[in-house]
Formats: sequence, C-alpha cells, structure tokens
Amino acid sequence: MNFPYFIARKVANNQSGEKKQSFSRLIIRIAIVAVALSVAVMVITTAILRGFKNEISEKVFGFFGHIHITDTQAIGTQGIGAFTDAYPIDINQDFYPDLDTIRHLSYLDQYLLFGRPFGDYFETETKGGIRHIQSFAIKPGVIKTDDTMEGIILKGAGKDFNWDYLAQYLEEGSPIELPDSSLSRDIIISTRTADRIDKKLGDKLDVHFYTANNLIRRRFNIVGLYKTGLDEYDKAFAIVDIRQVQRILGWKENQVTGFEVTLDNIDDMHIMNAFLLDEVLPNTLYSETIRMKQPQIFQWLELQDINEIVIIVLMLVVSIINMMTALLILILERTNMIGTLKALGSSNWSIRKIFLYYAGYIVALGLFWGNVIGVGLSLLQEHFKIIKLSEVDYYLSYAPIELHFWTILLLNIGTLVLILLFLIIPSYLVTRIQPVQALRFK
Repeated sequence: MNFPYFIARKVANNQSGEKKQSFSRLIIRIAIVAVALSVAVMVITTAILRGFKNEISEKVFGFFGHIHITDTQAIGTQGIGAFTDAYPIDINQDFYPDLDTIRHLSYLDQYLLFGRPFGDYFETETKGGIRHIQSFAIKPGVIKTDDTMEGIILKGAGKDFNWDYLAQYLEEGSPIELPDSSLSRDIIISTRTADRIDKKLGDKLDVHFYTANNLIRRRFNIVGLYKTGLDEYDKAFAIVDIRQVQRILGWKENQVTGFEVTLDNIDDMHIMNAFLLDEVLPNTLYSETIRMKQPQIFQWLELQDINEIVIIVLMLVVSIINMMTALLILILERTNMIGTLKALGSSNWSIRKIFLYYAGYIVALGLFWGNVIGVGLSLLQEHFKIIKLSEVDYYLSYAPIELHFWTILLLNIGTLVLILLFLIIPSYLVTRIQPVQALRFK
C-alpha cells in the first residue's frame, strides 16, 4: 500500500466532507479557482494566437503562393515594391507546368536546441510536395475617375490560375472568364478599392498606364469584388486577364513576370525553395519564399509569440503562488497530524509526500475546470465569433480559434509538473515541526 497516498486521500475526503467552513477550505477553493482561471487563459491564448497566425499566413500564401520564381534582376525587392518591378521571363521552362508532380523530398536535418542546431544530421523528408504552379504578370497603373485617382497593381491571371482561393473571398460577382479567341476586359477589384473610387459591380473602370514613354488607357468591366482583409493588398491589387497585362507591357504571349508555387505544407517552404534553387531552376531564374518578399507581416506575427510566452509565464506564476500559499496553510492546519505521524515513526519525506499528493489533487481539479472553461469558451468563439476585431488593424474581423490537442496536453502536463516542483519548497516546513511541540499544538 502507498501509505502517503492513502493518508492524502483520507485528508482530501475529510476536508471536502467537513460541514463547517474553515479558513483552509476557503484557501483551497481560491487555489483551485486560480489554477482553473490560469489554465483557461493559457488554453484560450494559445488557441487564439495559433488561429490568428495560421489565418493570416493562409491569406498571404493564398494570395501570392508560397514561393515566387522570377528573373534574377528582381532579387532583393520587398513589400509592395516586390510586385511592381516586372522583368519578362519565358513561360516555356522545363519545370512548367509539371512542377506540381514533385512530391515528398528527402533531406538531411538536425535537431534544434534553443533555436540552434545540435547533434548529428539525420535523414528525413518533407511533409508534402508541390500542389500547384501558375504563371502571373503584373503592371502598376492608376485608376482615374471624375473625382479621384487611385493607384492599382494589375495581376494577370491565365488559364492555369487557381480560383479556389479567391472564390472564398468574393463578396460579389464571379471569377473572370478567359476566352480562347479574344482578350477578356473583365476585372476583379477589392471592396476597399470600389468604395474609394465609388464603383460597384457591373461598372466600367478606366486604368491608365505609363510605359515606353507613352500613356495607355484600358477600360475594364468590374465583374467581381473581393475582400481578404489584408488591407495593404486589398487596396493595391486587381485581377485581370494575363494577356491584358502582356499587351500593356508590350510583351509576347510567352512572356510572364514569373511563377507562383503553392505547397501542400507550409513547413516545407524553405526546403522546397532550396531544392528549386539548387536542382530545378536555370541560372537566369531565382526563387524566394513569400516570407522573404513580405518580411514585415511575418515579423509582426512572430512578435505575437512573445505575447504568448508572457501570458503563459504570468499565469503560471499566479498558479504557483496560490498553490504554495495553500500548501503552507494546509501544513500548519495539520500540525497535530504531522506530530502524530512522526511519533509513530513516519519519515519527513513520507509526510511531505502526503501534502504533495493532496496538492496534486487540488491542481488536478483546477486543471479539469480550467480545460472545461478554456475549451468551452474557445468553441463558443469558434462557432459564434463573439469577439470582434478591427479588420484594418488585425487583418481579421473576428478572433480566430484553432484548438490543438497536443498543445493543450503539453500545457496541462507542464503546469502540473512545474507547480508540484515549486511545492517541494514549502513542503520543507514539515521537517521543522517537532513531534512534542506538535502534539501540544491546539
């Protein structure tokens, strides 16, 4: 029989069964509530931040792809400027359009310790392959109306364009139709651009371009309005027939700005990019991830990790302090019992384990209710989107939720282990209690 566990269970049952209110019962309840609220906050925080980062990343990757293949002259441009300089490359490449047949790749990797590689290299493989490749062409222009002028970047879409992503963000209208025999004059603009220039679905839109020392005007028909929530890009980009962009630039039909590559798994982005550079692309072409082209968004997302760490640490500190206080009070209240057990020959460590088992029971109750509250509130937010956000500031109109079983499990295990480790310190009070003095204690 595990004697300390047996006594701890009896103490717990006796404590919960007492009819009279005692100070220790109040402290225990406060400790349970503190642990429960701390765990709930940690669960909700990780769920929101995980969902937030994934939603923003998916929007960026969906709009631009994971990897861009362009001419080597485009190296080094970032932000919106990365999409304004167009250097023509031939669409007839050995890797196009069959690049999406590449599946899992094997490569050598190392384990990371505090962000640094350590240990021997081991062979592993990517989590997925290349899902899609499509060509694109871009040209900046100016929208001119009777009342205003607005900058715009036309992004040309061809027959290989994947409309699945944009379709989910179409507020009105439909994708562009691309006839074989003629150029389409359809255009899809964002709802933000439409509001700024006072246009609606079905209106005509004049866009002016400066190229080769000439001013060119093109009239388009607005067939769709989209809204991704990425304000910086919603106000900048419009989708048109790729042949319109080629004609404005004076390019041939086989000339494009580059290729967008979409992957099955975001975690493979840097490996796939290195593979393309080393094994696939000719020396005249260059590939870079969208993280490299748009670092400001991803740096901002990485800052959210600091907020997550700060919140988790603060919640752990609150739980630990409350549990240490509760354990000290429990030990003092059970001084008589400690003296009796010592007089009967129990060791200090066995008596300390009684209180650690009891503390573990209290923490377990807090963890249970914390998970119920945290997961419950997260599910409510996921289904009813109760918490709203400013889309201009956060790129999303609501706080997204992504619950991850292993993350929640790790939070629970980590919280339990850390609290019990810190509770070893106040349990040393047992060693200071002498049997003779304890038996006189009333």
